[in-house]
Amino acid sequence: MKEVLTIMIVEDEKLLSGEIREFLTRWGYRAVSCTDFEDIFGEFQKIKPHLVLMDINLPYYDGYHWCRKIREISHVPILYISSRNDDRDKIMGIAQGGDDYIEKPFHLELLKAKIEASLRRTYQYQVKDRVPIGEHLMFDQNSLTVFYGEQEVELTRSEQKIMEKLIEMRPGVVTRDELMMVLWNTDEFVSDGTLTTMVSRLRKKLEQVSGDKVIKTRKGTGYYIQ
Repeated sequence: MKEVLTIMIVEDEKLLSGEIREFLTRWGYRAVSCTDFEDIFGEFQKIKPHLVLMDINLPYYDGYHWCRKIREISHVPILYISSRNDDRDKIMGIAQGGDDYIEKPFHLELLKAKIEASLRRTYQYQVKDRVPIGEHLMFDQNSLTVFYGEQEVELTRSEQKIMEKLIEMRPGVVTRDELMMVLWNTDEFVSDGTLTTMVSRLRKKLEQVSGDKVIKTRKGTGYYIQ
């Protein structure tokens, strides 16, 4: 089983903290919001995160203080998320041991890119590019694997190639001929009837774990994922 990376969110704006947590969870991370702002250092020791998102303006002590405390015992990457946009604040953040700085408001996709870059630099991980395809259902484009939460959905090689093509063309329709060509390229001869059976089995597997009809049919044309 792949290791789930933990991200600690130190943000006292509950709405923003929840939004970040939900977004990162969809991408396969274990995201934990800090709740005890009087003892963020203690929460860090309990959570044991792979990365910390640290606001600067916090109750009791600011993010610089907690960054210094964490640096006494850990080299875990720390990304500041702050509305402060003065260069002096950014310099101070880096000087106190921070690894990067992102200004509020920010796009969540930019935050994700910065997180993945920091994780790669620190741990030399190949960060998996997981694409949401339903509630709690993800497709890992690197390993061609489907996950429901952290449970891997077992797929055949042919089913993986079908999923890869559907995700590549999403939300467009992939014709049956296109799918057969993809499968023929894997040295597997597929007839029209065999393709129907393959797609039906794949669709059933995804529905059994998620309860959703992930693969949809465009009558007389082919298949698609929204």
